[in-house]
Amino acid sequence: MATEIRVPTLGESVTEATIGKWFKKAGDAVAADEPIVELETDKVTIEVPAPAAGVLSEIIAADGETVGVGALLGSIGEGAGAAKAAPAPAKAEAPKANVATADAPRVDAPKPEAAKAAAGANGPAVAKLAAESGINPALLAGSGKDARVTKGDMLAAIATGGPAATPTPAPAAARAPSAPDDASREERVKMTKLRQTIARRLKDAQNSAAMLTTFNDVDMSAVMGLRAQYKDVFEKKHGVKLGFMGFFTKAVIQALKDVPEVNAEIDGTDLVYKNYYHVGIAVGTDKGLVVPVVRDADRMSIAEIEKTISGLGRKARDGKLGIEDMQGGTFTITNGGIYGSLMSTPILNAPQSGILGMHRIEERPVVVKGQIVARPMMYLALSYDHRIVDGKGAVTFLVRVKEALEDPTRLVLDL
Repeated sequence: MATEIRVPTLGESVTEATIGKWFKKAGDAVAADEPIVELETDKVTIEVPAPAAGVLSEIIAADGETVGVGALLGSIGEGAGAAKAAPAPAKAEAPKANVATADAPRVDAPKPEAAKAAAGANGPAVAKLAAESGINPALLAGSGKDARVTKGDMLAAIATGGPAATPTPAPAAARAPSAPDDASREERVKMTKLRQTIARRLKDAQNSAAMLTTFNDVDMSAVMGLRAQYKDVFEKKHGVKLGFMGFFTKAVIQALKDVPEVNAEIDGTDLVYKNYYHVGIAVGTDKGLVVPVVRDADRMSIAEIEKTISGLGRKARDGKLGIEDMQGGTFTITNGGIYGSLMSTPILNAPQSGILGMHRIEERPVVVKGQIVARPMMYLALSYDHRIVDGKGAVTFLVRVKEALEDPTRLVLDL
């Protein structure tokens, strides 16, 4: 008897995934719990293990297809005799759509293309009225033959303020074709689900928030001196290297306590102040930027923070992050300095109201007690939502971070 391979529960608010790649092909032997297919969601990439040992007898959903939670991906048969070739994509296409729909029922608003097609099918007069009014004929009960929407149906809907088409962003301008000589040297690759989500969320953040960035710089001499003095004994005792992120996370938490609006978010006409500190740490991977969260970082020591960040970073690079690792952040820190960035204006990780950008450390001349000296300096950039955070609050936040890093004793004494 064949054992079905289905899309597992993907996490809160995640209803579908894209087939990244199959690790096996039809006819291959598989072991129980062996990773068999990779799924890409809009948040993380996960591997689906084989539910039983046997032979991969059938692949239902091919690479690149979108499937819902619970959808049938393939099946595992017993022994080599159960193996058979995967069905041709054209034949599998219809049942796959039915399976995904049956296993993960969803009620979606008609897509723009479907709305246009429906309007066209109902006649040019309906199409014209739909374009002018924004009323989606696909949402109306047609009174014409075969339930088609008539011009009278549209006029009645317009008069009563009937259901409108789901607002959608204006489509991006069509890309101009490349010259023949250039086109032959181009490579077109479909964006991953994660990359599409990163692009959408970053643009949404720019469109919805009144985003502004303010800067300061910090003398890293004291922190670097502490690292140099204690890095060996720290690593020996705690089993993790002493980096900058522990200091920065602690400094950020103190600043958030002093300027609570940076740790808040807007919900309609309400401000939601978070009396907890879940700090997101941006991590670059070969598939895009992800932001795992250090939960209740205010209750951790610097060693515990460093261990947690190290573990999350390793999981991110190995593609092992779970949905639970990515949710609930109240503030984000991103370190472009590891790539050599001197200065940047980071984009908010919505619905958060603040994100702190760290940058590379370089020796620069500064004036200390009337003398020009070289000091290891780093630029800090705080991007914030000006709807909730005023300029005074943003500057105060950066000054608090600067004070804590230039005099780390403050972190110990909670000053």
